[in-house]
This record gives sequence, C-alpha cells and structure tokens, in this order.
Amino acid sequence: MPSAEAQQYYAAALKAGQKCYREAIMKGDYPYPQVLDEILDEHLAAGRVELGVLNIPMDQIVGTKVQGRRNAFAANFMPLLPMESEFGMKWVALCEANLSSEGIRDPILCYEYLGRFYVQEGNKRVSVLKAFDAPTIAANVVRIVPLWSEDEEIRVYYEFMEFYALSKLYRIRFSRLGQYRKLQAALGFEPDHIWTEDERRSFLAAFSAFERALVSRRGAQQSSPSELFLLWLQLYSVAELKSMSAKELGESIAKIMPDARLQSEADPIDMSTEPEESEKHLISKLIDAVLLPGHLNVAFINDRSPEESPWVYAHDQGRQVMEDFFGDKVSVQVYTAPEGCETDALFDAAVADGAQVIFATTPTLIAACRKASAKYPDCKILNCSVSMPFPGVRTYYSRIYEGKFISGAVAGAMTRTGKIGYIASNPIYGVPAGINAFALGATLTNPDVEVLLRWTCVSQDAIRELRELGCDMIANRDVTTEAQLQEAYGLCRVEGDGTLTPILSPVWSWGEFYIHLIQSIFSGSWEELGGHAQKAVNYWWGLSSGVVDIRTSEALPVSMAELVDILKRGVISGLIAPFCRRIVAQDGTLINDGGRALTPDEILHIDWLCDRVQGNIPSYNELLPIARPIVRLQGIYRESIPPEKDGVQL
Repeated sequence: MPSAEAQQYYAAALKAGQKCYREAIMKGDYPYPQVLDEILDEHLAAGRVELGVLNIPMDQIVGTKVQGRRNAFAANFMPLLPMESEFGMKWVALCEANLSSEGIRDPILCYEYLGRFYVQEGNKRVSVLKAFDAPTIAANVVRIVPLWSEDEEIRVYYEFMEFYALSKLYRIRFSRLGQYRKLQAALGFEPDHIWTEDERRSFLAAFSAFERALVSRRGAQQSSPSELFLLWLQLYSVAELKSMSAKELGESIAKIMPDARLQSEADPIDMSTEPEESEKHLISKLIDAVLLPGHLNVAFINDRSPEESPWVYAHDQGRQVMEDFFGDKVSVQVYTAPEGCETDALFDAAVADGAQVIFATTPTLIAACRKASAKYPDCKILNCSVSMPFPGVRTYYSRIYEGKFISGAVAGAMTRTGKIGYIASNPIYGVPAGINAFALGATLTNPDVEVLLRWTCVSQDAIRELRELGCDMIANRDVTTEAQLQEAYGLCRVEGDGTLTPILSPVWSWGEFYIHLIQSIFSGSWEELGGHAQKAVNYWWGLSSGVVDIRTSEALPVSMAELVDILKRGVISGLIAPFCRRIVAQDGTLINDGGRALTPDEILHIDWLCDRVQGNIPSYNELLPIARPIVRLQGIYRESIPPEKDGVQL
C-alpha cells in the first residue's frame, strides 16, 4: 500500500502538470516534453560523444529522446495520468524510494543537444526528482554534436564545448559569443587552464550562493543567472562573494542590475552630440534655485602625471581652463596614480574628500570607474572613452574626424605629388572615422589624390616610410597642446631636405568640454540626458561645441586659411557633413550613395576604409605590445580579442 506522503507528492505533482498543460494550450505552446527525434535528424549531426555519468542540472532537461508515452508528462515533466494508472503507481513507488534512505540512485540515460537534455531512460525518475526540487540528477550522457555553421547559436555552442573540456560544467550557459572565455579570464585562469576538482567545487558553491540571492531580486529573471554572474564578476570576485553576508550579496547584485538591463538592449547608449541647453519656465527656475547646487567639488583622476603623458597634460590644461572659468563656484582636486597603485583607492580618496563629480581622464580607468559608481551612486562619474554601455559611468570623447576632414581638404589642395601620408594611432573607436574623413576631405579638393596609411601601433618609423613612398604632405598625430604645433604634429609639409613643416592640426579643447559639462550640472540639464530611458550616456561633441578646433601655423597659405574658415563654418552650421557623400569601401562595397549622412553611431563604429586609402587596419596580433591594452578597451574589434586573466573585463 503506497504511503500517504508519496500519494500527496503525486497529487501535488499531478496538479502542477495539469496547470502547466492548460497554460501551454492557452498560449498555443506544445504542452508535452519536446521530442529530440522530432526536432533533429541525427544524420545531419557531426557525431556523438560519450560523456559518461555526470550530475546534470534538472532545469536543462527539456524533453525525451523518443516519442514514447508523450501524453504521460506535461512540458515541465510533471505527471498527467491518474494515480490509479500503472504509470501513476510506478511514479509513487519511485517517490517512496526517494523518501527512504535508499533514494533514487540509478543514473538515467539521456542525450544532450545544444546544451539541453533529452531523456532516453528514466523519465519517471526525472519527474519525481523535479517534484522534490532536486537541482541535479545523475545521468549517463551522450552528446550529439551539431554540424558547424555560422549560425550564432552553433558558434556559441562550439565555444561551450571548449569550455566544458576545461571545466566539466553544464551549470553555466551563455547565449552570446565570447562569454565563456570572459568567465575563464574573470576567474583568473589562463585560456587553456583545466579546472581542478577543488576549483570546480569552489566555483559551484559560489555560483549556487549567487543563484539563491537572485531568487529575491525583482527583474533578475530577465537575464540568465550565468550572464548576471559574469557581469557581477566584472566588479567583484569569488573571494569577495565568500565573505559577503546574504544581505551584502543581494545589495551587490542590485548594483549591477542597471548594467544587466542594458545588456539585452539593441541601443544601450544615449549619444549626446551637442551640449544641452536647458530652457525652463520661471517656476522651474525657482525650484532649481533651491534644489540645484551652487558649488561643486570636482575631482580629476589620472593614471599618469601630466609630465609623463601629453594626453593627461591636455586634460590638465582643460581642468585649469574650467577652474578659471568658474572661479570659486568649483573646488578641484587632482589625483594621480603612483606606479603600481590600486586606482580604486583614488576614487575612495576623492569621495572621502567630498568629490561630487569625478573625471577619469583615460579609458584604462573604466573598471575603477564602474566599481566606484556602484559603490558611490550619488557621485557623478565620467570616463574619457567611448562606446561603454554602463549607465553608472558617463563617457566623453570628441568628434575629431570633423577636424580631420578639414585637414584632408587642405592636404589635397596643397599636395604636389598627389600622395598624402596619414599616420594613425590605434584601431580604436573613432580612428577609422578620422582616416576616412581625412581621405574624403582630400578628394574634395583633389579627386585623384592617394592617401597612404601607416600606424604608429605597428611601425616605429612611419614618417620615414611615407617620405620614401613620395608623400609630400603627411598627417601626423593630432596636437593636444599649443606648444606641439611647433613640432611635427598635425598636417605637415615635407620639405626638400625631408624635414617636416607643421601646417595645421585638429585640436582637442578639453577645457570647453569641462566647462559645458559642469554648467549642465549647475543648470539641471545633466538629469535630462539618459535618465528617462536609464541608458548609458556618451558625450561625443565636435566643432560646434568648441571641444574640437583647428590650429594653424604661419606656414599655412592665406588661401588655405580661407578654405579652413569656409569648411569650419560649413561643418558647424551643418551645411557640410563629412560623411554625406558617395563613399565606396576598399572592397567595393557602396557605403553611401550620397543621398544621406551617416548617423553618429555609424560613424563612431566605422571598421572599414574608403577606396582612396592605401593600407589596412592592423589585426590585434600585428600590434606592438604597448598598443594592446588600449585596443582591448576601445578597439573596433575588441569583442573578438581573447580576454586576459589580469586584464579589464568588459
């Protein structure tokens, strides 16, 4: 006679099965477990792999191998037949075994396809253990390997198979390319590191604790636990998790949820292309007078000193311009990371000193910015970078390509040989746009011109190479300070003796940006950008804002100075758009027929070169070691670069 407890379990399971069945029918979904033989022709698979006996996750068991008694189970594997049936009695007997000290021990036989399991033998064992909310079940697993294709699901699955060979884990499942490698790196492992049993056990304990904490988080179900855990590991570590209380872990998860919400967004970044001018009514102004700050404590955090880095020096000059403009309305402190210093501590120090706004002047500080934004949500934190989909950190850069377009037009007009050299820095966001804008500007004034491209991240003597190729105009790196215009920066003319004479250069006027940005906080327009849709914010301002400008030398002919002025006014007014013209890529692809202007997002993410450019975009393996860190962070192909265990995880 079956025990009352086992019968109660069956009654509850039957009720759950009937509910699942009804809901599936109402939604138009298939109400029974999926049948692998009906969705896969195994003759089209690449083959089988015997994996042996494993403990597999119950929530990844989705169906059966063959049709069998499909009407005995609902889609959730709960029973549908009466308890008095032969099926029902066998289910109850298994339930009694599970309630006893004996338990259900025999492994089931199942097939795994694309990370999902289909039961061949042991359907009722699965059903009983699901009724007991068992997290795993012992199973003899046969993997059916799909044929390789460019389909993203197949490509992700092949990455999973590589990960499984190292970790022997089925608990972790990702849906996007590159995430398994990112997890390996986030855990501090080399790409080919094979996990030990202790490492596997330690990870599973941490991941299980994370999953338990997710249960109470509203909205956390929108992303998979694996994806959320990988995101969490970008800010915290497994060691930190083990020392956290349940409350602390829950609070840390809450801090990553804004980032998690944006991960699935097709358009996660709100791009600001012009300073916001806030026009308000009298009542709003009176309210702002009470609520908005009249004074701000501002911090600048640099990863190097201004004396060591022209880039940091330019930002420091901009800081001084901003301080002079606002006077006693701002109090500014500067923090510079000593060599080997943990930059996180600089953010802690800045906030402890009262900072309300923090500018981190290099992309390498993005990880520290993200940690600080989670730790200090009331502090406004900005990082000088682009295309970072993190709502807690606003990013800023400039549309330097507008200046490159004007520089190219002058080069095209001044060249005598028809060959112009262009020296690019790194294949990061915005740089290919600058190359193409320069080439389009050059063809505007000289339709037959050739632009020869070289990269400082690959060649250590690009100027010599371009001179030897017959270039009589060379666009070198941009001017970041006034003093540099006296050196071989910007657009230069190659003299007969091989020396370079500076002509003009696009410049980054960071002081203008910092003035506009601080003013937006004083005026309240800061809150109007990105807040409504909870998006990340990227400031990408150009000539019209004053953040980009053109500096000329005395060597620039008067007629060319007039051309610069005409083009500059045209770009600022919108009458001239560098990418509103016919554009053909090197491979012959028609990028633009001339009937429209490329959008800011299209321009920022350009990863092609137009047909007037001779040269290519270097691969990651071609880069000099000194260039690789910035390309990992801001490279146009950063998602395809294998992550490093000690690198910044994005």
